[in-house]
Order: sequence, then structure tokens, then C-alpha cells
Amino acid sequence: MRESPHKIAASFAVGTFIGISPLFGIHTLIGILFCYGLRLNMVATMTGVYITNPWTMIPIYTFTTWVGTKVMGVEFLKSDFSISHLTWGNVFSELQHLIKPFFLGSFLIAGIVAVLLYILIYRFVKKVQGAK
Repeated sequence: MRESPHKIAASFAVGTFIGISPLFGIHTLIGILFCYGLRLNMVATMTGVYITNPWTMIPIYTFTTWVGTKVMGVEFLKSDFSISHLTWGNVFSELQHLIKPFFLGSFLIAGIVAVLLYILIYRFVKKVQGAK
């Protein structure tokens, strides 16, 4: 990529924010819209967007929901929760107390990770481009 370190780092950071956000199902669309709207690097942005994929989705969203529960002071799992009693019919009622923590934790972690990755990617790209 022959883009500036800022543009590459910002593109990856924005993509990662989108990828970790709780808006799964429309990550790709949002990433493309941000690429065109903010004139970001498509490859770097979409690489960040796909940080959340079928292999990483459960660990990422479990962690972000856990963070949300800690921030909000909500129980992660109710004391009477049993996965053996979970069915498609009652999954929403059993886990609905986690919706707000899920959104809060996902956006919070997405923001923190995006800022940290911007700094790391910026320094890395600047070093690599300076070595040429």
C-alpha cells in the first residue's frame, strides 16, 4: 500500500471498530460506506471489518458482553441459568438482560481497540515505509 501511515492506520482502526461493533450482519455494508464516505483504504478497512468472523465472533462478543455487564453492574449469567434448559423458544427471555451490556461493551471495546490499533499500525507503517 502506498498510502500515508495515517490513512492506512485510520482505515484499519475504523474497520476494526465496525467489525467489533454489535451491528453484525451489516459490517461489510457499513465498511464499504465508510470507505467511500471517508475516502479510506478499502483493503485496510475491510481487513479490520473482518476481525469478527465465524471463528472469532463468539469469543469477541462474549468478552464485550462481559465487559458491558461489569460496567453496568449486571449479572453475566443469572444464578438459575442452565444451558440445558435453553431452547430456541426461550433464548431471548433467558438472555434479554444481556442486550444493553452487549451493546455497551461492544462499542466500548471497539473504541478502545480502534484507538490502540491506530497507534500501533501508524507506527508500524511509518517504520516500514521509512525503511524503503
